[in-house]
Amino acid sequence: MAEKVAAQSSGRSIDAATLANPGALEAALARHENPLIYPYFMAQGWFTKTELPRRLAAAGSDARQLDPFGVDPALPDLLTKVIFEARESENVPTDSPVILVAHGSKISRKSRNSVYDMAETLVRNPLMPEIHVALIEEPPYLEDVARAHPDGVCLPFFALRAGHVTGDIPQALQAASYRGSLLPEIGAHREVPVLIAQAISRG
Repeated sequence: MAEKVAAQSSGRSIDAATLANPGALEAALARHENPLIYPYFMAQGWFTKTELPRRLAAAGSDARQLDPFGVDPALPDLLTKVIFEARESENVPTDSPVILVAHGSKISRKSRNSVYDMAETLVRNPLMPEIHVALIEEPPYLEDVARAHPDGVCLPFFALRAGHVTGDIPQALQAASYRGSLLPEIGAHREVPVLIAQAISRG
């Protein structure tokens, strides 16, 4: 992703690090002077509000942290585009609902609230079909939501193709006998690197 963002960022150095890799963030900080930090997360939750600032402070960095990917003001338009394109390409009836599935959290309300906030933003579009939020880590669980709404499209509100996207989501849909379409996670969309580059430029 960093390479793709760099291709859209004329003259700006783009680096990457993961919090899960010990020392990766600190090594990246050492390579740059006063960098901007773009959190590739879906919510203003524990990682972005607590853990990342703690790690930056521990490293003695005064890097400036931007808002995370999941609350980018351009993301609702991209999600809307993805939903409408999917419904056209899959020949989904216009009254079929959308399931917006996210991680959820038993610890942080921010993770849950972010996807509900996004759903509320999306349905302000008068052409948007009915949207149902589903979660992996807490109710309303995806299997239950998919069983209640077995047709339409399911869109993972995730940045990365990791275990929840490749395992938990398709397994829950299969268990619910879901007949609709499962779309790729929003972070896999071809326009995401442009969106991130623009956010960094504004930062």
